[in-house]
Amino acid sequence: MTPKRIIVLCYRKIIDINSAKAWDKMVFESTYLEFKMQAQNFSLGTKYTSYADLLRNVPNAQRLTVMVTPAVTGYVQQLGGVMPDVLNNAGRRFLTFDKFQLEIINSDIDDKNRHQVAVNFYSGPMIWHDTIDIFLLISDHLPENNQPGQNGKSLTNLMQVQSYVNICSIQYLN
Repeated sequence: MTPKRIIVLCYRKIIDINSAKAWDKMVFESTYLEFKMQAQNFSLGTKYTSYADLLRNVPNAQRLTVMVTPAVTGYVQQLGGVMPDVLNNAGRRFLTFDKFQLEIINSDIDDKNRHQVAVNFYSGPMIWHDTIDIFLLISDHLPENNQPGQNGKSLTNLMQVQSYVNICSIQYLN
């Protein structure tokens, strides 16, 4: 018998000046404004305006990501715990997340066009039942997912493997 595979998925949503969806635009604007305000604490009295230069040259500049994260928290809560953009084979958003992490990819105090962030969404534990062509057959790894009177059957989703979705951890159970 094949061991049960428990996985956690991560979806990395990249947001920049060209993002078209309303939610993405709000996250972009909010994180840029917060970056600009917080980065001034590190750039004051220096010639550095870019995130990369601040990281290379200013002590504790890596804290900027943590300092900008509250600007996105309210928008993430609006998602109701369901990852954006990731759909099952029936075209429905289904993949829930337990936590998220903001990542500043690039930015510049003086150039909004260079601002780029990623919001990394992490699912709860899931059972990876099978791979069918380019699809993963998965289900939540929760006792309540087993339907009463269904002889241990689980509710599943068939999800196409897509860009920016990654299996970030795997555990084998016997």
